[in-house]
Amino acid sequence: MLRFHSALKLVPAAALIALILAPGHVDAQQSAPAQATNALLITTDTELQDTFPRARYEFRFTATGGVPTLRWALEKGALPPGLKLDESGLLHGSPERTGEFQFTLSVSDRSTPPQAVQKAFTLRVRSALNLNWKSPAHVAGNRIEGSVEVSNTTPDPIDLTFVVLAVAGNGRATAIGYQHFVLNPGGLTRELSFGETLPSGGYVVHVDVVGEVAARNLIYRERMQTSGPLQVTVGP
Repeated sequence: MLRFHSALKLVPAAALIALILAPGHVDAQQSAPAQATNALLITTDTELQDTFPRARYEFRFTATGGVPTLRWALEKGALPPGLKLDESGLLHGSPERTGEFQFTLSVSDRSTPPQAVQKAFTLRVRSALNLNWKSPAHVAGNRIEGSVEVSNTTPDPIDLTFVVLAVAGNGRATAIGYQHFVLNPGGLTRELSFGETLPSGGYVVHVDVVGEVAARNLIYRERMQTSGPLQVTVGP
């Protein structure tokens, strides 16, 4: 036993260091940077691409780092009605209405203990057709007339039908405007006029635009109406 302890004393310090750093030994200072480079990070931008009501929407959130398989979940806020988030990070469906939707997602991995990070996002569901009064419906003698502005905010040409009805107090509707044409994309505004001679009485004016994108099987609708009846007092 005395000789065994003497032998240990003869081992050079350099040999002991080489033994400690031999293959299979994990150095704490070496492992820390490796763990840091595997940190979980959501790489998707905060602002998501806009979409439109009833349009098919599909988007996949992305993250780097972590231990597969990653799991996504909704933490705060609400997705647009009609959209669903899968655990894989795929957001898909068809939005049911317009609005600006803010929500927070989390992603977690399979490490022990698991890593988890969160990020807030904004998704805007915009009107495909912008419809506004240019010259609000009004009475001019024995006529009701006016004009609207309409524009196409989508990337697709829209087959547009424009209809204006004057609805009397008894429910009878008279068409006082109609056009049918292709409204090109790009947001350029087009003015549409309407007007017709009517019998005396009160009329609520309804303006409807219906747009179709046949290739995508999409129908867009927008409507406006006067706040109350317009009184025509001079007969035709």
